[in-house]
Amino acid sequence: MAIYAIGDIQGCFAPFQKLLRLIDFNPGKDTLWLTGDLVNRGPQSLDVLRWVFRHQDHVEMVLGNHDLHLLAVSEGFGKLHRDDTIEDILNAADGKVLLDWLRCQPLMLEGHGYAMVHAGLLPEWTISKALRLAEEVEFGLASNRYREFLGRLYGNKPTRWSDDLKGVDRLRIIVNVMTRMRFLTRDGEIDLSYKGELDGAPANLVPWFEAPGRRHGGTPIVCGHWSALGLHLDEDILAIDSGCLWGGSLSALRLDDRQLFSLPCEAYREVALAAGK
Repeated sequence: MAIYAIGDIQGCFAPFQKLLRLIDFNPGKDTLWLTGDLVNRGPQSLDVLRWVFRHQDHVEMVLGNHDLHLLAVSEGFGKLHRDDTIEDILNAADGKVLLDWLRCQPLMLEGHGYAMVHAGLLPEWTISKALRLAEEVEFGLASNRYREFLGRLYGNKPTRWSDDLKGVDRLRIIVNVMTRMRFLTRDGEIDLSYKGELDGAPANLVPWFEAPGRRHGGTPIVCGHWSALGLHLDEDILAIDSGCLWGGSLSALRLDDRQLFSLPCEAYREVALAAGK
């Protein structure tokens, strides 16, 4: 039995299937860990979602920002962007079944000596605390008041964590940290404005995994979200969004021995060009 962590798929179904053949994925024995953002921007979001739903007994996943965007738009909140590719899901006969299932997926998970989250964690959070905070969001999404939650999901504030936060402010910052964050300011605020490479980052910003005083050190964290970062494999940070959508590659990391499998996604450069990236 092997566990393979796979970076953001974002509707790139054909490369995803090729990567599964490359790693010789056996759903009877193996398990996939998916870092979130199953959908959007790529051309086959519905196919990806259907495949994962069918194989859910052999898949562990966390929600990403594009997955949450799909859920919000499906309930009439937010709006479709020019480069969104989720309308086929919204119009599908099985769309509601898929969306109800997606809504009940976790924001963070832990197991086999690893933790996984789409974007990152704040330095003041231990793994156990982060898991408890993720459960607060998961409860809201799975409850019969989920529409109220999705309707207030969008927003960049608050930018600083406090244990005293309550209500929608508390839930929103948990979501923003775990699904959108890349950088923190040097005095500990979340910065959601800069999305580029490390070398071009403003001097007052530090990547979340280099923030001082990280209390979640010691448990390796698997994450995605940051395609401009590319593969970043340290002892305790395994960032594996290698930018398939933008003509990079789709990557799988076998967690047992950390062997990396990458599949070039040259055919998807046209998607990037069409989106003006």
